[in-house]
Amino acid sequence: MSLIGRPKKYRMIRQDPKVSFFSPRGRPGRPDQAILTMDEFEAIRLADDLGLSQKAAAGSMHVSQQTFSRILKKGRKIIADAMSHGKSIKIRGGFYVINTQPENPTQAK
Repeated sequence: MSLIGRPKKYRMIRQDPKVSFFSPRGRPGRPDQAILTMDEFEAIRLADDLGLSQKAAAGSMHVSQQTFSRILKKGRKIIADAMSHGKSIKIRGGFYVINTQPENPTQAK
């Protein structure tokens, strides 16, 4: 059986997150989990933490601006769901490669 569609492109991530698990306080027992992929984490870091434009952030991740926008929207939705429902957030997985080469993130390719 063959796969239909275009193969997925690797997303470029600059670094592993320092913390890969967040849990709400005041919630007894083990809360449900929301999984945030590494590319979603990187998109949120670039757009919301560093304040880059979508064009510049997309260039940094080596994806199109439309793909970046989709990744960012999905990541924000996961975080909003986790916060609204008291879920823990685990950062793992995704289709990514860690690129440690220095690059000026304000210049889009």
